[in-house]
Amino acid sequence: MSSTDQSTNTRHLSVKFNRIMYGAFVLLSAYFLATGSYHDAAVNLGIGLIFDPFDQTVRWDNRPRWQRVWLIIHLVVIVGIVVYWKASGAQGFR
Repeated sequence: MSSTDQSTNTRHLSVKFNRIMYGAFVLLSAYFLATGSYHDAAVNLGIGLIFDPFDQTVRWDNRPRWQRVWLIIHLVVIVGIVVYWKASGAQGFR
């Protein structure tokens, strides 16, 4: 197997792993939202952003617009959860 084939295969596995982990953290966050644990939901949704579900080798400026919109909306949802959590006086760490 050539070096190029190995790097392509490794990149494919990395993207696949990131998508699985991203999905797992988003689902975990949805569970915490459903149970009213807003701080846990926000934290797990934030951790989910670490596992960028798209190809991380592509620079931000070169990504398709829909991918940039997706990630920005993800970030806005996190901020929305934190604001709602603080405004509603929900219990959690302070």
